[in-house]
Amino acid sequence: MAAGMEFSSNNALKRNLEKYAAQYATEQERQGSLGDGRSSIHYPALFLFVGDQVAPAVSAVQEINRLKWDNGEGVVYVQIGTENQEHAQHRDHDPAQTKHDHYSAGAHSGYARVNGLSDARNGSTSDDGQVTRHVLPLSTIQTDRPSKTLRKDVHRSFHDSDQALFGLNRTLRRVSNRIAEYGRLYSSFDRIYVTVVTRADDPLNVLLPELTKLTETILAQSFKSVQTDLHVLVSEMEQVDSFGYASAAGLAFLRELDYMQGLDYTFNGNLLVTEDGISIPVVHPASPLFDLVYILSDKNERGTGVPGGWIENAEIICRICLLKNRKQDGDSSGSSTGANTYNNTSFKNNIRTTSDQHGYASAGFAEIRRPNKPIALAVLYHLYRYLLERMQQEPEWSIKDKLAFFGLDGASVERKVEGILPDEDLVSGMSGIMTHNVSFSDLKPLSLREAERALFGQGAEAYFRDNVVRLAEERVRQRSTEDSLRRKAEQSRTEHPEVGYFQWAAWSDNGFGSVREALLGLIRDKSVQLESARALLEQRQQERVEDQSFKRALFRDKQNVRNLIDCLLERVYVPKVELLRLENELQLLRVYDTEMEQLHTFSRSVTETLATLERVLRETAVESIAAADEYIGQNVMEYYGKVTEALIADLEAKRGRDVWFEDRHMGDMNQLATEGNERLLQRLMEVCHVMLLTAEPLRVPFEEELLLRANVTITYGDKNVLTRDDLFRRLYRTLEEQAVVRVRVFDYTQEHRYEEKYFFGDHHSAFMDYAAHAEETSRIYKLGVVYEERSSGVEKLNLMGGFHLEDLMVYRNGRVYYDSYTENGYELHPSDLAEKLSPMR
Repeated sequence: MAAGMEFSSNNALKRNLEKYAAQYATEQERQGSLGDGRSSIHYPALFLFVGDQVAPAVSAVQEINRLKWDNGEGVVYVQIGTENQEHAQHRDHDPAQTKHDHYSAGAHSGYARVNGLSDARNGSTSDDGQVTRHVLPLSTIQTDRPSKTLRKDVHRSFHDSDQALFGLNRTLRRVSNRIAEYGRLYSSFDRIYVTVVTRADDPLNVLLPELTKLTETILAQSFKSVQTDLHVLVSEMEQVDSFGYASAAGLAFLRELDYMQGLDYTFNGNLLVTEDGISIPVVHPASPLFDLVYILSDKNERGTGVPGGWIENAEIICRICLLKNRKQDGDSSGSSTGANTYNNTSFKNNIRTTSDQHGYASAGFAEIRRPNKPIALAVLYHLYRYLLERMQQEPEWSIKDKLAFFGLDGASVERKVEGILPDEDLVSGMSGIMTHNVSFSDLKPLSLREAERALFGQGAEAYFRDNVVRLAEERVRQRSTEDSLRRKAEQSRTEHPEVGYFQWAAWSDNGFGSVREALLGLIRDKSVQLESARALLEQRQQERVEDQSFKRALFRDKQNVRNLIDCLLERVYVPKVELLRLENELQLLRVYDTEMEQLHTFSRSVTETLATLERVLRETAVESIAAADEYIGQNVMEYYGKVTEALIADLEAKRGRDVWFEDRHMGDMNQLATEGNERLLQRLMEVCHVMLLTAEPLRVPFEEELLLRANVTITYGDKNVLTRDDLFRRLYRTLEEQAVVRVRVFDYTQEHRYEEKYFFGDHHSAFMDYAAHAEETSRIYKLGVVYEERSSGVEKLNLMGGFHLEDLMVYRNGRVYYDSYTENGYELHPSDLAEKLSPMR
């Protein structure tokens, strides 16, 4: 149980650390302490997600735009789905395909937002600020499992339902008004960019012409121009449960898409519906339905699976939108560095084939940036390790000083023992005890013990027990509770705050030089003294009366008896008092030894808690570094260990060595530790964020930071030192290798391949200048640079176009399933569309 509780507690700490690291990373993306400037889009933008299966992409795209675009809060998102959304999510969701880092949380929130909608029969809308979710009332369609006429039924059900069309009209008009409310965020309201996103195998994309044209028509009432692109997400990773039908349905959509993108494609349908139920036709003249179509897969051009799956393409979708719709600042054209801006018309013309057949496009994306999450965790770990080392430092104290800290030095123990015995002269008080009538001559041959019994019987022992022993025992009990060792240690700690639970644990341990060892030594010494005192008393009691040296009077028997009583009290009961004092002193020391054990258990548990936090901090930092790119995440712990050390030294030089332990910062870390690691971690994160993460050494440009980290383990004069030119070459090559196009194409069947590549980065960056001119004389593609006020990283977007759908591996692989399902009676197209499709190539 204890192990399970510790595991649960550690997991809670790691969750808090991940939130802390993500918050820091977000701050860096959103300017934060680095001064990163985000891009702005020039015209309004609408993202239209068609189908239930693209639900995770909604929040992923929204989060990226919110972080990257200065006016991202004004972008509107619409998802059109069905009432069976929840079933579709359970069927399609694959944890391995969830976007990593800061998109995972967004994707899950997207799921939560769109679930649980009611009244789908009449169509329903969920409106959450920028995101609008519209459910089509297709109650007769079971989209959660494939049927032989699923896509055909979706198309028919939509056109047979007056509520479906009316509800969609109402939602899209509300969205159009919402966009108008954000007008102040944009430089121009003449045009709107519409980005349509769908999964190839989602049955709802059979309605893509209707949904697209209705959206464009309603928006055209507010904007002079509407430009619409389509992003088709395809999955080439093997689907264990539904690979056959999904492949067949995906290919059916691609065939329809080829038809929609034909130069002679037309559309005419009564899509506009007024509040009185009057239908108005919407006409699309002969031309492709979409301005550009991008095919994005969960495999790249090399056939390698993309980490994060198809949802990883959210980055590409957002960068393409920014490239086409970026607000251009007058001073950021960057012409001096050879930057070329994106030209949409030029790109479209270059990917069109000689036969004027529409060409499709794809893209690849890579980013190299300062690993902000690992950095935040590494700095936090190194700060905590330093503070822990400070807490573990032993003061240069003698054993006497340590004993005094716990109140166990000789003087303190004497003060505690004082007053245990009554203050009055106990022995003289016993002289009044009633005696038996015994003659001195009868007492002479007896021992002192026998003489005492002859004189007093049990009276002397009873008197001593009742008036001395019991009083002493009661006072020992009081002192062992009222003046406890831990209370004394807490009092001493207020005077010596440098002595904390690490010192308590070490000093209370039974080791060489410890307080516990000294205390046990005192107990041993006192035990020896006690045995000597007992032996002395036993010896005295065996002495004979006639051998005693008290004064005797001739012929005065009673006086001699009185003199014997005085001798008896002096020779026996004075040692008994001393014996009692030693016994009680030993008892008190043993009580303190028990308390010392308890103190050790307590302080050891606190120090183990502190050590556990150090392990969790290190593990979390190492895991975060391991999750980063191997090259980009190199030497994070080593480099930021030195950075943190330097920052700490600088702060202490300016504000004193104890600045960390001021109440406004860490305060009493020992006390915090007793309240649990979560409280301590929260304070630590706050202090680290304020005092270290905002410091200048953490604000250097990413390439300079990477160069410093790369060389942190290099000694002076080492020939393996990485130069800036070497670093730039590596970065350039890494970006190119990682920005592989996200679709698999048969190169030998592709008639025309056209490429454009764009860097996104700081216009002051030396690396951006290098990238703009690298391979200047040999490259056969257009290179552009998008300059931003950023210093935390650089990104690369590779655009490739000119291929046909039949060039795609997913098309070729899906054909066998398409043919087989068709032969087995599956109707994968609407009735009025099947005969219009071109023969499969």
